[in-house]
Amino acid sequence: MTFIVFLAFMFAGAGLLVTVAIIHKNLHLWLGSYLRRRLSSTDVGPDPNQPIDVLFCFVDHFEPGWGKPGIEIERTRVARWTNDYPKLVEEFQDFDGRSPKHTFFFPEEEYREEHLDELVQLCREGHGEIEIHSHHEDENEESLAKLLAEFRDLLHERHGALGRNRTTGEVSWLFIHGNWALCNSQKDGRYCGVDEELHVLRAAGCVCDMTMPSAPSETQARTINSIYYAKDTPGRNRGHDYGLRVSTETEQAENEVMILPGVLGLNWHNRSRGLLPKIENSDIRCGLEPTTDRVDHWVRTGIHVKGQPNWNFIKVHTHGAPERDWSVLLSTPVQEMHRHLTRKYNDGIKYRLHYVSAREMYNIAKAAEAGMVGNPNDYRDFVIEPPPMLHSFAERAPHEVSR
Repeated sequence: MTFIVFLAFMFAGAGLLVTVAIIHKNLHLWLGSYLRRRLSSTDVGPDPNQPIDVLFCFVDHFEPGWGKPGIEIERTRVARWTNDYPKLVEEFQDFDGRSPKHTFFFPEEEYREEHLDELVQLCREGHGEIEIHSHHEDENEESLAKLLAEFRDLLHERHGALGRNRTTGEVSWLFIHGNWALCNSQKDGRYCGVDEELHVLRAAGCVCDMTMPSAPSETQARTINSIYYAKDTPGRNRGHDYGLRVSTETEQAENEVMILPGVLGLNWHNRSRGLLPKIENSDIRCGLEPTTDRVDHWVRTGIHVKGQPNWNFIKVHTHGAPERDWSVLLSTPVQEMHRHLTRKYNDGIKYRLHYVSAREMYNIAKAAEAGMVGNPNDYRDFVIEPPPMLHSFAERAPHEVSR
């Protein structure tokens, strides 16, 4: 009897430990979605007679002013990226002959003309693109709409950093929410203020949000590892929690924003104290190095547009400007990540690797939705044209571009 009581206490303790971990890490928000996808997916798998196209997108919440360090340190942070990034990636090419691309989501509240000019030059040389990032608090719909529209116009007109929709002519862009608090999703209401944020974004020309995953934050959407269209519910926050999955049978409505997330799940190869799996949330920084196991996990997850399972969407993220993570982001760990990608996932038979910007990833998702097939490289500019800053680059072949 004593042994049975002991076992009962052991199981109860283990259950309590798991419960505490679930609550502390906010797993209750997305664990159900994760388990349903793992246990009962009805998706048709990739066609084994065709290669799997691995679309790799690296997005950066790029904040030179993080910590309010002063203008000289801000300049040093930007210069480190513009000087070191081309050398970091020069040896790597994807199936299309393109080098890795870095998408700088620049915060509107930190705008400095000189920083954007430096990043634009880096992008002109084929190393990335620029999109919109915003930390805002206590906003309302009118004030948020104004600041987004002003920053959109500044990026497009002054820096040529945003492209237009090929059909409508609208300046179109992608978004990352500062502090993760999309749709006023933090419980205390901080870092946003606008419950119905999606329609404000869409009205200002935003077509796609790349904030997710934000786990273990409480702002994490309940839908994971799925590309979907979200829209607001009047009078409620967290409009990004659920939506219509993008498929070959959907079409983006005027009031919808595409949610294009990175991989989120449990990494059983990396366990806390050898017991509970750690959260895989596509974040790259010190302590979250992009190991080969993580890269393989991203590929296995297989995020795709329903109906086109051979196009595999991988989005990873970082906060690249502060010095604390340069030993990973601008050094050997990221090089080893690219080395693994190009060696294992670019043989041209089983896999084809494609380095894409955030804009290009959105365009390719739209091409998949439209039923396009073949090499996704053909659809990098499917809906949103290249921004004006890239026009001179786009006229040249990738191998002709050098720093």
